[in-house]
Amino acid sequence: MSDNLTQTIEDTVVELCRQAATLLVPGMKGALKKDLTETRTDAAKSQLEVIIEDIGLGKDLSRPICQDTGIVAFDIKLGENFPIKANLKKILKKATERATSEVPLRPNTVDFWKGNSGTNIDHRGHIPWFYWDIVEGDSLEIKCILKGGGSSNIAQLGMLPPGKGLKGVLEFTLDSVIKAGPKGCPPYVVGVGVGGGEDICMELAKKAAIRSIGTKHPDPEIAALEDKLLEAINTLDIGVVGVGGSKTAVDVHMEIAGRHPASLPVGIVFSCWAQRFAKAKISASGEVERF
Repeated sequence: MSDNLTQTIEDTVVELCRQAATLLVPGMKGALKKDLTETRTDAAKSQLEVIIEDIGLGKDLSRPICQDTGIVAFDIKLGENFPIKANLKKILKKATERATSEVPLRPNTVDFWKGNSGTNIDHRGHIPWFYWDIVEGDSLEIKCILKGGGSSNIAQLGMLPPGKGLKGVLEFTLDSVIKAGPKGCPPYVVGVGVGGGEDICMELAKKAAIRSIGTKHPDPEIAALEDKLLEAINTLDIGVVGVGGSKTAVDVHMEIAGRHPASLPVGIVFSCWAQRFAKAKISASGEVERF
């Protein structure tokens, strides 16, 4: 059973990498089509039409929708009673190497001295990156995340004076979008992480940026801030790939953690229009459910 389950995990992750690379998440595709009906300029309409055509080609040809298939990362919810634990990293790394060849994914993992590994696995064992969460039950949930360099390059970390409060958080978020401009291929999903610490707020922002479009935070006060930020960002008129005349962001997602009273860490992580992730749940008996 262990060998069969190992192979099931590996094959499932290869498929998740393929799905993430070649199929835009449904929420973003719907948002782009809606934006196309509401564009205010011919330039914006033209750009959206090209993007939507590209999305269709990716699906029809089973080829990546963007040449930059990003750094591979996995968000994992591991059931405490799932039968495979210690070997999961090894299995997922093997799947990443297979996906690089089979999808194909562009080899994007580069070392200063050793160069490009050619496999999307780095020589030092850090990449692909893993986010771990141990949960109740006996299943394994894996989200494959492919995030390109362009949207990563515009991320921002702010260590604000705590006296700035929520007003400071909102101002920093808007300033970050203004600084990003068109460099990360809008329209964006903007992930905002607040509190915890300099590393924690960035992880919160990263996970917020890959939350499904159209979902709101369960805390109504945070959900209200998400709506307020989205409305403000879309007054900037950066628009699709920077030509204006359409939405700058299709959604804003926020996560807030407790913080040290002397600190106000804020992380901003952007997802470009090519928002790419795919998720599956594997039972202890090897049954696979894809989302």
